Parts: sequence; C-alpha cells; structure tokens
Amino acid sequence: MRRKDMILSVGTVALILVAMGVVALTGRTEEFAAWAWARHHNVLSWYIRPLFLLPFCYFAYKRSLWGITLTVVALATSMFWFPAPERADPEASAFLTMEREYLTSDWSLWKVLVGLIVPASFAALAVAFWKRSLVWGVAVINAMVLVKVVWSFYFGEESGGLTLLPSAVVGLAVCDAVILYVVRRLRRRSSSEPPQRASQPGA
Repeated sequence: MRRKDMILSVGTVALILVAMGVVALTGRTEEFAAWAWARHHNVLSWYIRPLFLLPFCYFAYKRSLWGITLTVVALATSMFWFPAPERADPEASAFLTMEREYLTSDWSLWKVLVGLIVPASFAALAVAFWKRSLVWGVAVINAMVLVKVVWSFYFGEESGGLTLLPSAVVGLAVCDAVILYVVRRLRRRSSSEPPQRASQPGA
C-alpha cells in the first residue's frame, strides 16, 4: 500500500469527522438529520446506492485505499444527493419510518451483531477484489444484497420488502452484469496472450 494513499485516506476520514463535529457543536444535528432524511425519501437514491459497489470493487481491485474511502463516503452521503420529493410514496415512507425506528431504538447484543454484518461484508468484498478473486467478489455482492432484502422483509414485512426489492434487484443485476463482463474480458485477454518464452542460459 502506497504511503500517499494511506495519508489521503486518513485525511479524508479526518475531514469527515471534523465536519460532523462542527455540525454537532453548532447544535444543528437534528436539523441536518431531518433535512437528510426528507431527501432520503427520493427513490432515486435507493437505485443509485447499489451501483456504488462497482467503484468500490474497482478501487479494491486497483488496491487504492483512498478510492475505497471516497466511495464509502459517497455511498454514505448519497441518501441526500437528490431533492426531497414533493409527494413521497406512502409505501416508501412507511418503510423508512420502520427503518428509522429500528436504527434509533435500543441496541441489544443481537442487534449489534446484525449491524456488524454491514462492515464485515464490505471488508470481505474489499479483500476479495484486493486479492483479484472476482468470482468470490460476485458471490459476496449477491450475499450482501440477499441479506438486505431478507432484512427488509423480516422487519418491514411484505410491503416493506416489496418496496426495497425493485432497487435491489436492478442494482444487483447491473453489478453482476458489469463484473461478469470484466471477468470474461480478462480471461479472453489472458488466453489470447502468447506464452512467454523461457530465457535460455547465456542469452
């Protein structure tokens, strides 16, 4: 790992923490949370979020820690990239209400363990592509989306699961198609390259 890459990654995280601290010190945490949550009702953010797995995998494959860090920051902030809808979808609002109650309620041990699945999944995905294991990477992506869908059906019941399902399926299909296409191209390129001739002694 390059030293510059590490410095930029640590610096980016530090800037984010400073920005969060400034918001907290100014006493506008609740105001900012309400503003972001209102924009989160725009379903465009739901469809764009799974697509961040592609740059995440790309930077992990290139072994760029700073690229991974920027992608995670973009993923976390994408919930308020789009304007709040004039009329929020009732089913989407119900699902987000459930999600907010889940996140703000008491965190028991099992709930913490479930929450740890998210960072563990991203860590496993980064390791898979860092080691250039594209097939395992695709398996991790599919497992991540499957767990999210199961969670939405379990806690949001059928209506909540069906609300999240379209964006999850579309995002998964795009990610799988792009990564499998890249895998095919890489294998075709490696098979078309002529074998390297072994150097003879004294050559």
